[in-house]
This record gives sequence, structure tokens and C-alpha cells, in this order.
Amino acid sequence: MSTELDALRKIVRDFCDREIRPYARDRDREETYPSELIPGLAELGILGAAVPEEFGGAGLDAAGYRIVIEELGAADSSIRSLVSVNVGLVGKSINRWGTDEQKQRWLPGLCRGELGAFGLTEPGAGSNPSQMTTKAVRDGEEWVLDGAKIFITNGSRGAVTKVFARAIVDGEDRGITCFLVPQDTPGYQGRAIHGKLGLRAGDTAEIALEGVRVGDDAVLGEVGGGMKVALSALDDGRFSLASGAAGLAREALEVSLRYADEREQFGAPIASKQLVQELLAAMHVDVQACRGLLDQVVAKLQTGERATLEISTAKLFCTEASVRCADRAVQVHGGYGYIDEYPVQRMLRDARVTTLYEGTSQVQHLIIGRMLTGHNAF
Repeated sequence: MSTELDALRKIVRDFCDREIRPYARDRDREETYPSELIPGLAELGILGAAVPEEFGGAGLDAAGYRIVIEELGAADSSIRSLVSVNVGLVGKSINRWGTDEQKQRWLPGLCRGELGAFGLTEPGAGSNPSQMTTKAVRDGEEWVLDGAKIFITNGSRGAVTKVFARAIVDGEDRGITCFLVPQDTPGYQGRAIHGKLGLRAGDTAEIALEGVRVGDDAVLGEVGGGMKVALSALDDGRFSLASGAAGLAREALEVSLRYADEREQFGAPIASKQLVQELLAAMHVDVQACRGLLDQVVAKLQTGERATLEISTAKLFCTEASVRCADRAVQVHGGYGYIDEYPVQRMLRDARVTTLYEGTSQVQHLIIGRMLTGHNAF
């Protein structure tokens, strides 16, 4: 790893050690949104990590962005989720598909902490967006949006939401289209969802759209081109998610190694026990495999090519590995792993959702299978 990347990792890790780890348990326990962290994340350049410098971002390449998200995932997945959606699903997407005016309007704000949300999932349309019912009906020079979205990170505390809707013009369905909708637009209502298993400090929202009016300047990409926007953003988001999950898996191993060395049973540290070593060895293998898969993704992205196959492979493996590692960490900690005096139970709860959102593990199997064979499964 280069000296620059080593320095970046240290900067982010030091911030996490100072501002995130010490407060993660209380934020999780109380479901407290980390508003006080936003200015620090912005000042450090994390909220615009992969946004070009001309728009106020840090302009990191894939290797640097991976490090940022990995360290955040190791410290607290709620914070990692906030950042990876803002950067991966929104900022990078606006930079790729937006007009000059859209970039100037939204990207500097995203870097400053005016967060973005990705509004694709609906109550009746998760893994199958073709069943989307949210509509954007053309009315003169405006679009009128009506519908509902669910499980939207940053959906009630951000500045803008990428809302995907069916564009209806003169009664004709022109296809799924992406709209940049300011969250303060009349008719936009975001409500935080509480009682989640994990990511309890994050803003996960349900959104109601009732007569929301936006102009043509809100269309991101082309009318009817929304799925191209969504799929390219999901590649970015899944890379973020895989990186964060790899960080969580690594953290689970590191805290388990420390605990096993300190905890004594039968007159010796449990780290000396064969079956505990077996758990630790299995975690180490998963962590190393995550690292290798992410190396492949970064190598492909650094060439400027799309890396959908490599990203889906990493998303599938790293998220499942994070669940396995966190579960084994609880086992290493025994009864203490089941209470929040130690962080491993939170890691397990946070890891569990990573196999569900931005494409379930089952969807990743379908993507990988289709790309390997050239055939759609049915």
C-alpha cells in the first residue's frame, strides 16, 4: 500500500477512535442520530470522499474511497451507511449523470453535510423495481410525483432524494425516471423508522410523496433512463457496502483476538484453546478473502471499466462474511458477547442487514449467474 493510502487510513481511523467508537454503544442503545458528527465528517472530506475536488470533494479514487468506508464500517455501520449512501449512491451518481447545473447545485452541499438519499425501494417493490408504482405525471412545465418509498437511508434528514418514478406523459408510461427532489419540497414527507434490529443510529425512513412538483431541471439523466441511473449507482453502492462489511469483519476479528488473550478459563487465556483458535482462524480466512475480492474490484475500477461482476461477487461474499465473523465473535465472547458491554452483539445486528439491502444475497447470485452464463434465470 502506498504511503498516501497509509496516511489516509490513519487519519480516518484516528477520527473513528476519537469521535465514533467511544459513542457507538450509546447511539445504538438510544437510537440517537449522530447530528454532531456531520460537521467533522464534512471537514475531514469524508462526506465528499469520491466527489471531484472542483465541487468541494476529496476526489479520492477507488482505492482511497475503499479505505474510508472500510474504516467507518469497522467503527460503526450506522455512520458508514450514512456516508456510503451520500457518496456512493447519490454524489457519484450526480457527478456521472448530472448536468453542469445539477452538479453545481447539489454536489458542494453534499460535501458540506446536506445529505442525499436514494429513493428506489417501495413497500411493494424491493428486489423487483419493475413493480414500481410511484408516478411522475407531466403537468404543463412540471412533473407531479405521487407514491411511497421505504427503507431510505438519509430520507428524513437530508437535503435531496433521488426519487425513481414512472414518468407519465399524456397518459403514456415513458418508463422509470430519476428525479432529484429537495426534501423541503411541499408534499414530501419523510418519517424515520425506529425499532430496527441494527443500524439504529442511522436515519432509515419511509417517504410519502403527495403532489410533489418539480421541473425538468430535476430529471437526472434522461426521461425513461432511470434504471441505467439506478444500476450504475447500485454498483457504486455495493462497492461501498462490501468495503464497509469487510471493515466490520476485520473489527470483529480484532476485538475477539484481544478478548481471547485477556479472558482466562481453566487457568489459561482462552486464546490458547483449540476450539477458540478454530473460530479465530475461520474469521481470519474470511477477512483475508474479503480483502482479496476488494483488491480485484479496485484494480478493475482503476482501469476506468465497469466492474459489475467483481462488485456483485465482493458484495455477496463480504456481507455474508461479516455476518459469519460477527456471529463467531459473539461465540468467542460467550455470555459477554450477548450484552452491549462489548460491541460484538451490535456488529452482528448491524451486519445482518447488509445481506438484504442494495440487492439481497439471492439477487447477487442471480447477477453473477447471468453474467457468467449470459442467460437470465427463471
